[in-house]
Amino acid sequence: MSPVICQVRRDASTTAMVVNACRPRSNPKTHLYRGDRASSQEFTSVDLRASGDPLNARQSLAGCHGRHPSDGIMKIRFAVSAGVGAGDLDRFAADVTEIEALGFDTVWLSDVPLGATIDPIVGLTYAAAVTSTLKLGANIVPIGRNPLTLAKSLAQIDQLSRGRLLLSFVVGLDQPGEREALGARGTNRGRSLEEVTPLLRTWWAGEPVSYEHQQEHYSFDDVASPSRSYQQPLEVWFGGSGPAALTRIGRLADGWLGSAMSPQEARAARQRIEQAAAESGRTIDPEHFGLSIPYAAEEPDRRTVELLRSRRPDADLESLLPIGPERLRRVLTSHVEAGLSKFVVRPVDRDVDRHRALSGLADLLLPLQS
Repeated sequence: MSPVICQVRRDASTTAMVVNACRPRSNPKTHLYRGDRASSQEFTSVDLRASGDPLNARQSLAGCHGRHPSDGIMKIRFAVSAGVGAGDLDRFAADVTEIEALGFDTVWLSDVPLGATIDPIVGLTYAAAVTSTLKLGANIVPIGRNPLTLAKSLAQIDQLSRGRLLLSFVVGLDQPGEREALGARGTNRGRSLEEVTPLLRTWWAGEPVSYEHQQEHYSFDDVASPSRSYQQPLEVWFGGSGPAALTRIGRLADGWLGSAMSPQEARAARQRIEQAAAESGRTIDPEHFGLSIPYAAEEPDRRTVELLRSRRPDADLESLLPIGPERLRRVLTSHVEAGLSKFVVRPVDRDVDRHRALSGLADLLLPLQS
């Protein structure tokens, strides 16, 4: 599925809901400010019934994650996934305009090299042309792409959209045949990510790059920047869940978007990233921790269940794939308590009308937006 991160501006005004909310304990040392170590957070849960008052629901869920120096609360943001295959390009065009019309403020696509999903660079270029305020987000697999042309494409999307681009880099799905198809057989994908990211950042800053690595089949001798990014700096998040990946995020990335983790595992991952960052003499913005969560309103797609079971055979699937609105709220609240504030909610219902799915998720998620 192609994740579509949707940061929201509209105010919902009709949905009555019951949420499990939480607030920081009274100890002032547990309040989360920028620059404070998020790992010091401790929270306690309470129930809030926001019947007819989505604003209270948003404020209470946001309060779970701590406080922000400028407005007093951390920003909770959600994502909605839209899987678009090669035969669904007309649907993609409709989705982009509907996402903006519903009041979401970001569309986010995923890079699946061997899949029929739309290439994120192509998709976001199209989205930039047909939208005016929608932010343009993408998970990108840099492996298999030339760093120079990748830097140029992304910087120019950022320029054409006047700074609406958001990025996350991932190493890929490691599907059978993926490494060979990308020319990465025998390559340490994590190390490649570490090597490529600084090159792109240097070019985006407008500086030349000198780099040679025979294994990666490219070299650059004082190559000038092909295009400066509009945003300075253009931030890059990383995905990943293993020990090496979490350490890499702490050393190099601007944020983290994980997947297939329970709240307890996500908390431990966040703490490991913060530890690695501290050991490298840097910090990760406490608002830059997120998770991708598959969700079914009624019955999940069988293929999604099989993939989760094969990836996490010993895990409690209810904590990884919530079914029904109330279960989703509980899972989200648990992750907020764990120190996360950005979420990709991927609808994986067996049979669903696309318009109804987007509208339903807007009604469910937007009232919880802080």
